[in-house]
Amino acid sequence: MAEIIQEKGGQILLHHKVESFTEKNDEAIIDTNQNTIKTSFYINCAGLHSDRIAKLANIQTDVKIVSFRGEYYQLKPEKRYLVKNLIYPVPNPNFPFLGVHFTRMIDGTVDVGPNAVLSFKREGYLKTDFSFRDAKDVLFFKGFWKLASRYAKEGIEEMARSFSKRQFVKNVQKLMPDIEEDDLIPGPSGVRAQALKEDGTLVDDFYIVHGRRSIHVLNAPSPAATASLEIGKEIVRRLEECRLAM
Repeated sequence: MAEIIQEKGGQILLHHKVESFTEKNDEAIIDTNQNTIKTSFYINCAGLHSDRIAKLANIQTDVKIVSFRGEYYQLKPEKRYLVKNLIYPVPNPNFPFLGVHFTRMIDGTVDVGPNAVLSFKREGYLKTDFSFRDAKDVLFFKGFWKLASRYAKEGIEEMARSFSKRQFVKNVQKLMPDIEEDDLIPGPSGVRAQALKEDGTLVDDFYIVHGRRSIHVLNAPSPAATASLEIGKEIVRRLEECRLAM
């Protein structure tokens, strides 16, 4: 993707921390710690920090990003034959997380998981990762406590699976009884940028907000990676509509 962007004349600027936005009638100005960027429109796809970018741009929203870490195991090579396709549980429509499932990757490896545990750092890929600012953001947000009281049982079960491989395997065996503890090896973790409303409602669909000269993607749930190109086309379509309406 980076090569395509550059081939099309785009620039990729690393280590540029956005410090302020100014949206005027005829242009948008983005001040960073490196330089000032002037443009006609900009798109905020900052994921785990998208709400902070929107706030910096004076966009009023009723959501905050709460990060949930998804921890995976992988099947040992000699047990991969058990999973030939995707194996998913029947989802609980009242709970936004899918639960433990099996995903066969294109290289033949099999991911098992994830669980979903609250991360006290927005980029907290490890259990020990902690950020005072990020933790304070969550713990002082009333929407989080409303969510926590509503799904306390499910939250405790997710935490138990995070710290106990035995509990994780018990959950796995509901789908695949032949799996034993020794069949699973630690895999990677991911962090989900979940938008949460003040009333404790988890946003389970795309949440896109328009500014005067900007578009802010504040929630892009599970298909964000697999459908990223199609999501990009939709955002560009909206961008063109905004430009025509100016």
